[in-house]
Amino acid sequence: MFSRQIAAAGSAVASVAAVKCAPRVRCEGPPTAASTSSTTVTSQAQDGTVTTTTTTTTVVRPIDYNYPPYGLSSGVQKLPAWIKLGCGSEEYICAEKGATFPGDECPDKMPDLSKHSNIMAEVLRKDPGIYDRLKNKKTSSGVGLAKCAKTGFDNPGHPMIKTVGLVGGDEESYTVFKELFDPVISARHGGYPADAKHPTDMNPENLLQVKIDPKNKYTLTTRCRTGRSVRGFALPPACTFEERRELERVIVKGLLSLDGELAGQYLPLHGSRSYAPMPGGMSEEQEEDLRKRGNLFQEPDSTLLLSSGCGRHWPDARGIFHNHAKNFFVWINEEDHMRIISMEPGDNVDAIFRRFAKACDGVQKVLKEEGYDFMHNDHL
Repeated sequence: MFSRQIAAAGSAVASVAAVKCAPRVRCEGPPTAASTSSTTVTSQAQDGTVTTTTTTTTVVRPIDYNYPPYGLSSGVQKLPAWIKLGCGSEEYICAEKGATFPGDECPDKMPDLSKHSNIMAEVLRKDPGIYDRLKNKKTSSGVGLAKCAKTGFDNPGHPMIKTVGLVGGDEESYTVFKELFDPVISARHGGYPADAKHPTDMNPENLLQVKIDPKNKYTLTTRCRTGRSVRGFALPPACTFEERRELERVIVKGLLSLDGELAGQYLPLHGSRSYAPMPGGMSEEQEEDLRKRGNLFQEPDSTLLLSSGCGRHWPDARGIFHNHAKNFFVWINEEDHMRIISMEPGDNVDAIFRRFAKACDGVQKVLKEEGYDFMHNDHL
């Protein structure tokens, strides 16, 4: 409640009436955090009395315990318990799978890595001091070493199937924790110096015009695939519920602006409620058809992904865009902000890459109009 005095314009001073405040609450189900807005209306009667009425409206939105971020979606509830633990809002902690490393703060002492086979473990065994030097560092958005390294500590791996064991929580992770990232990246790529620059050329005119299968005897399909991430957002391991929805919004806006052979539609995963034009996502039949064709991802079903944090809030704000010819696909908010795929039967690399490059340019244009851009690092 509040009051204030109001003077009428002109030579005469109006009498002042008490300010009337009319609080109003509209309930829409079990409460969550309240959202409040106020509207003020000022009127003057014939006798010069000025009356101000302020109406405060508080909208209390419901908590749905069968959907993120307060609970698990109905589809996820049907999955095995060890998968469900990684599809809610919390860090993945599952003693059954040995996933017990905290994702928020590193323990003071580095866990035993003597039986681990991933690349991160090899680097830390060689120089254990890296852990002590990095364990208390954070990026400007709050990502710590624990978030990046949790999947490597949780998953020992297999000597014959070597995994990386390290993920980026945000763009800064690669510089704040470069003492660990640089040797891991180098080992993963068979030697890549910390000062190396990654060659990039997105100009289709520079492609060699040499057919890879001139007699069409061996090539069934050819595809060009890459990940793209949006600067200013955490990467999937550390992405918040709200960030993921904003990413979906701006990326889909860019994709829906594509025309010609790239024009198509966006289909959220079945059960996702984040996309207003399709609040329940695609149908189960559409989802199954896309998966059978190898064109769609599914919920994380490995502890590598669950420990990394990529399953949180599943399936919210995840989906796929495809053009009408279904030779161009973009996965949204799976392991990358975007996974861009251009493909077609045969070996026409030129057409595939031109489609890919044009789509990247189109999406980037809209991102810039919205105040965003792709992440880029000359080294990475």
